[in-house]
Amino acid sequence: MKITVIGSGYVGLVTGTCFSEVGVDVTCVDIDERKISNLKKGILPIYEPGLDEMVARNVAKQRLHFSTSLAQSIAEAEVAFIAVGTPPDEDGSADLKYVLGVAADIGKHMQKPLVVVTKSTVPVRTAEKVRAAVQGELNKRGVTIDFFVASNPEFLKEGAAIDDFMKPDRIVVGSDRPEAEEIMRRLYKPFLLNGHPIIFMDIPSAEMTKYAANAMLATKISFMNDIANLCEIMGADVNMVRKGIGSDSRIGNRFIYPGVGYGGSCFPKDVKAIIKTASENGYEMRILNAVETVNDHQKKVLFNKVKAHFKGKLKGLTFALWGLSFKPKTDDMREAPSLVIIESLLAEGARVVAYDPVAAHEAQRLLGNSINYASDMFEAVENADALLIITEWPEFRSPDFNLISTKLKNKVIFDGRNIFDAKDMKAMGYHYYCIGINTI
Repeated sequence: MKITVIGSGYVGLVTGTCFSEVGVDVTCVDIDERKISNLKKGILPIYEPGLDEMVARNVAKQRLHFSTSLAQSIAEAEVAFIAVGTPPDEDGSADLKYVLGVAADIGKHMQKPLVVVTKSTVPVRTAEKVRAAVQGELNKRGVTIDFFVASNPEFLKEGAAIDDFMKPDRIVVGSDRPEAEEIMRRLYKPFLLNGHPIIFMDIPSAEMTKYAANAMLATKISFMNDIANLCEIMGADVNMVRKGIGSDSRIGNRFIYPGVGYGGSCFPKDVKAIIKTASENGYEMRILNAVETVNDHQKKVLFNKVKAHFKGKLKGLTFALWGLSFKPKTDDMREAPSLVIIESLLAEGARVVAYDPVAAHEAQRLLGNSINYASDMFEAVENADALLIITEWPEFRSPDFNLISTKLKNKVIFDGRNIFDAKDMKAMGYHYYCIGINTI
């Protein structure tokens, strides 16, 4: 089977590469000539563990191709995945201009029956607009070509995207034609051999499933952060509370870790989009409005602890930050809590020295030289007044505390991810602040 994936960002590149890994002939198309040129050289636009090796392997086997020509790839494809960005508009709604632009281009160039699949995260009823855009261009050409529209939302975790695609919890496909369903079943057959379920449903339900999933996960995070803040006030230990509720099978132990708020390309954007969609249809998402409010507040919690410890006098102080990306195993800094914390520190006249294993280049693109960048975690703490832990990279979990204490001006650590034990830190003589435990 030959497929085309339009958009070679995170979703498109992972999708195309993983399909090629099971023998599908894939062409990834993007209008960015530099990106395509780099991909042909094995230079990826994103960081995702294991992806570069998989890309190289399938390019070598001539199953994975990169092109700027949509016309050529569409002419030969059975399935076309739309995997372009849907950035938020100023009002929070998803901007569909790229999705609908691609749909129109498909209508201009398709030569035979085709399944047009929205892989991008899109609001409910977007498939109707995609269908209209494709049909509109066919009408202009004066040709009749049968095509099908389907929704196939992605459920990829950054840092674990390859495993998520190759060993999916579930595959969701929205379709309104049996012909499209049969083609999608055939395409995904290699991923179903180990019992991974494929769930077929109507298109609006598939579109809603993606938003509902991300909104639920964001809700769990904000709920736990809200509980953590109350724990500090009441003298409870949020880590104990988390274990207590996480053992309940109805709740589970995932996404209930307190921290400095969620970020990334999905949760903030998708929560805003579903709130906006509801508003446009006369309904208020009261829980999700609260989820967003809690998350905005949580991104400032660690900074507030810093300001309180230093009695509001941060001007001229130097703070070491461990972690810049919104989560480990990615260089993605979109909506990252680190950006809010850095902005707050700089506004108070403080100096920031940051270290991240992979996201420093992205931080420099966003922040320029407004902060300093260390080459390793220990260089970052040299002569710093305190250490802030923002991202829970594995290498931060068991550092040499004796070495850290010789480098820090003050033995003060603000742990935004609760990766250390408060009692151990106190025994070593550190002033230790975390989330959801009153350590004062």
